[in-house]
Amino acid sequence: MNTPSATLLKRFIAYYKPHRKMLALDLLAALLISVTGMIYPVVTNRMLNEYIPNRMYRTIVIAGLIVLGLYIVRFFLRYFVQYYGHVIGVRMQSRMRQDLFAHLETLPFRFYDDHETGKIMTRITSDLFEVCELAHHGPENLLISSVMIVLSFIYLLTIDPILTLIIFACVPILIFVSVHYRREMRSAFDDRRRSNAKINAAVESSVTGIRVTKAYTNAEREIEKFAVGDTEFVDASKRAYRAMARFFSSTAFITDVFNVIILIAGGLFLYDGRINFGDYSTFIVSVNLFINPVNTLINFMEQYQNGVSGFKRFVEIMDEEPEKDAPDAEPLTNVEGEIEFRDVSYSYPSSDEVLHHVNLKIRKGEKLALVGPSGGGKTTLCHLLPNFYELEEGSGQILIDGRDIRHLTRESVRKNIGIVQQDVFLFSGSIRDNILYGRLDATEEEVVEAAKRAHIHDYVVSLENGYDTQIGERGIKLSGGQKQRLSIARVFLKDPAILVLDEATSALDNTTEVLIQQALDELCEGRTTLVVAHRLSTIRNADEIAVVVGGEIKERGTHEALMQADGLYRKLYSLQFRENDLIG
Repeated sequence: MNTPSATLLKRFIAYYKPHRKMLALDLLAALLISVTGMIYPVVTNRMLNEYIPNRMYRTIVIAGLIVLGLYIVRFFLRYFVQYYGHVIGVRMQSRMRQDLFAHLETLPFRFYDDHETGKIMTRITSDLFEVCELAHHGPENLLISSVMIVLSFIYLLTIDPILTLIIFACVPILIFVSVHYRREMRSAFDDRRRSNAKINAAVESSVTGIRVTKAYTNAEREIEKFAVGDTEFVDASKRAYRAMARFFSSTAFITDVFNVIILIAGGLFLYDGRINFGDYSTFIVSVNLFINPVNTLINFMEQYQNGVSGFKRFVEIMDEEPEKDAPDAEPLTNVEGEIEFRDVSYSYPSSDEVLHHVNLKIRKGEKLALVGPSGGGKTTLCHLLPNFYELEEGSGQILIDGRDIRHLTRESVRKNIGIVQQDVFLFSGSIRDNILYGRLDATEEEVVEAAKRAHIHDYVVSLENGYDTQIGERGIKLSGGQKQRLSIARVFLKDPAILVLDEATSALDNTTEVLIQQALDELCEGRTTLVVAHRLSTIRNADEIAVVVGGEIKERGTHEALMQADGLYRKLYSLQFRENDLIG
C-alpha cells in the first residue's frame, strides 16, 4: 500500500504537536548557531582589509574576544540542540511505539496469521529508531543548512557577485545528481530493511524453537536457514551501499569542482585586480560556509531515506483495519450460556471453505464435544465463537442466548468465554501474575482459591518463593501438566459462563491427564462447554457429541447412541482403543 507523500508528511508532523514549544526552542537555537557561524568570515574580512593593514592591535584583540564569546554561546546552543533535540526524537519514538503496540492489540487474528513475530518486532524497534533519528536531525539540518546557504550566498554576493554566480551555477547540477541517485537509494534501502526484518524473524523462530532444534540435532539446518536470510541481507546491503556510493561520490566530486572553480576564477580575478587579497581570502573562507551546508544536506539524504522507510513501514501497520464492533453492537450481559451455530460456513483468506452449513445448539450448562480427524474444522468453530474470526454476511449466524455475536461487543463476548487450549501460553513473570491474567483486579484470596480448584496450589506453596516464583519465558520452568493447571486456574479466576476446551489434555501423559481432567470436570460444572477432544475417553459423559468431518457435521448424539449407530464415531472410538491396547 502506497501512502501519498503529503499524507505521510502530515502524519509525521502530527507527532511533533505535543512538543511544539521544545521544538520551537530547538529550532531557534539552531537558527542562532547558523547566524553566529557567519561572524567568523565577516571578522576575517575586516582583519585582512582594515585592522591588520592599519595596525589596529587593540581592535584585533577585541574582535577576537568577541568571536570567542560568540563561540562560547554557540557551545551552549549546540549542547541544547544535541540534548533536547534527541529528547524530542525519543519522545516521538516512544509515542509511535505505544501507538503501534496499542494498535497491534486491536488487530484481528488474520493479521498475525500473515505476519511473523520477528518482522513485527523489527518495526517496533529498529524501524522506529531510524524514525527517531530523522525526527531529531531533520528539522535542525534543514534549518541550519538552509539558513547558512542563504546567508553565505548573500555575503558572497557582497564580496564579488560574478564569482558568486559562477559558483552558484554548479548548484543545479548538484541538485540534479542528488535527485537522480536518491531514487535508487530509496528503493535499495527499502529492500535492505525488508531483508533485515526477515533475519529478525528467523532469529525469533530459531531461538523460540531452540529446544526442538537440540532435540532433533538440527543445528546445522537452522544455521543454513539463517545463512540464506543473512545472504539476502548482505546482497540487499550491497545494492544499497552501491547506490549510496554513487550518490556520495558523485555529489562529492561536484563540490570538489566548486573549489577548483574558486581557485582558478578567484586567482584570475585577483590577477586582474577585480578583488584584493583580503576579499579573495575571505571568499575562500566564506565559500566553505556555503559548501558545507550543501554537503550536510547531501549527507542527510541517507538518514532521510532510512527514516522515511521506517515511517512508511510504521504506517503500513497503523493502516491495518482493527477489529471493529458493529455500529449497533451492545454488551452481552446476564449471560445464560446458550450457544447456537446456525447454518455456519467459513473459509480462511486464500483457502477453500473450512466449514459447510454447520448447525449446532448447546443449551445452558450442557457440554458438547466435537470429534473427528484433524483439519475437519473443530478448532475453527472454537475460534469463531469468541469472534476471533468474523463470519461474512450470508455465512450463517453464531448466537449466544439468542443474540447474534456480530451485534455484540467483542470485549463483552470474550469476557464471558474461558478458553483452555492444548498449547498453553504463559507470560514471563510470576505464577501469581499468570493466574491474575484471568482477572486483574482479583484479591490474593481469590488467586489462591483458583489455584486450589485447579489442583496447583500444593505445588506452588512447595516452591521457595511460592506464588512469586518466576516461571521463565512461556513457562519454560514448568512441566506440561503444571502449565495446563495454571491456565485452568486462570479460567477459574475469570469465572466465565461459557467454556471452550480445545484438546486441553491431548499433549499430556495418562497420569497427568487424570489430574487435569479432574480440574476440568470441576471447571465445567454449571458452565456451557464446547470441547474439542482427541482422546474420546474424556468426553464419554458429554451431553452430546458431534462428529466433524470435512467441515460438516456427520453424526450427532450421546456416546451410547453413537456407539449403537455403528457409524463414524464407533469406528473412531474402536480404532483409538485398539491402538491403546496395542501400545499397552
